[in-house]
Amino acid sequence: MTDLSSYPVRLAEDISSLLRTLNDHLTQASPQHAAWIIGAVLDPDDGVLTRVSELMETGSRFARDTVHSGALPPEVWLAMGRATHQLRDVGTDLNDHSDALRQFGKSPVPAGTVPPKQPSAMVVRRRR
Repeated sequence: MTDLSSYPVRLAEDISSLLRTLNDHLTQASPQHAAWIIGAVLDPDDGVLTRVSELMETGSRFARDTVHSGALPPEVWLAMGRATHQLRDVGTDLNDHSDALRQFGKSPVPAGTVPPKQPSAMVVRRRR
């Protein structure tokens, strides 16, 4: 009989591998295709970021319950909760831009046409 307890671990490993493959595709994609991929990842209803946020929320509830039983230190729950909130905040910040990315990904660019390079409206510089 198959040990079903190992299935979720294998599933997590498979998802990790698929994300690595998606990243490889993203690094080689045209700008339009890359925008389409990122738009799908950021989809607020069914995107990867939304699903990871939900997974972290479930993990945070697990950590809470485990902390209450004394099996984990409270810092684990606090860290999981913080990570959950930060992922949600990132998702909320990016929601406004997922449509623009998907729209850019759908727009055809004539062959041989290179869009003019324009300076970014936002330049972030750090001093070290």
